[in-house]
Amino acid sequence: MNYGLLSGLLWGLDTVLLGIVMAMSHFVQTEQIIFLAPFISTFFHDTFSSLWLLLFLIFKGQFKETIGNIKSRSGRFIILGALLGGPVGMTGYLLAIKYLGPAYTAIVSSLYPALGALLSYLFLKEKMKKSNILGLMISILGIISLGYSPQGMPTHLVMGFIFALLCVFGWASEAVICSYGMKDDELTPNQSLFIRQLTSAITYGVIIIPLIQGMTFTVATLSDQSLLLIMLTALAGTLSYSFYYKAIHKVGATKAMSLNITYSAWAVLFGIVLQGNSIDLKSVICGGLIIMGSILAAGDLSEFKLVEAK
Repeated sequence: MNYGLLSGLLWGLDTVLLGIVMAMSHFVQTEQIIFLAPFISTFFHDTFSSLWLLLFLIFKGQFKETIGNIKSRSGRFIILGALLGGPVGMTGYLLAIKYLGPAYTAIVSSLYPALGALLSYLFLKEKMKKSNILGLMISILGIISLGYSPQGMPTHLVMGFIFALLCVFGWASEAVICSYGMKDDELTPNQSLFIRQLTSAITYGVIIIPLIQGMTFTVATLSDQSLLLIMLTALAGTLSYSFYYKAIHKVGATKAMSLNITYSAWAVLFGIVLQGNSIDLKSVICGGLIIMGSILAAGDLSEFKLVEAK
């Protein structure tokens, strides 16, 4: 359980740091750069993350073994999960941060464990209890309440919610697929994570960035001071993902997701400490509904009880 909680704490920090990066002058110069910024920052985030993991695997003497297992059954499933979690989920996440801010993005994207539980039921034939279904409904109600405004929602808020929900789909799919891929123990969690981050970085660098004509800005970012902050953010993200994948391997996807979503609360706290943010009562209430509903939908409440002393 500690792995899942640590992953949440560090991802909350990662969330706020990414928000700071996206607000730096280098990423807000023009409308075109504002559009490119989430894609470029994701590329560098996952590239640096894969480099951090590469150093770790070399130190542990596991690099050759990892490369040899990329084409294995487990490796193929990890690659598929990476494509959904990275190019789909992470891009949606960063675009949501751009339009919603880190606090709202953390709250809305916390729905992904509930969707993960639903996907596990549909594709892995894992049954959902009535309490799980109730939790899913509570989470959806919380999202609707958070986004509703009597005067109508601004365009940027609508876009933010769309991207946040895209993130939810990508991350939920990734957790379920990677859990299935790691079940045979062909790859350790950190080896799986290296493949995941490397796949994501290559997809962005070779396909997405050239497609959106972002190579010039990518090269320019190499000499900007924001790159150092992205590198440090990637370290926090790497540690978060490492704990997350260990939790998936140890206790399963749904339980790992239900613990990981504590990043919502940590992101709000880090936002207050690092950015001087404030939060209103509506956000607290709706965020609480989403988080409690997600935990209820993704896990068995009896397993969160304290073990009685013998």
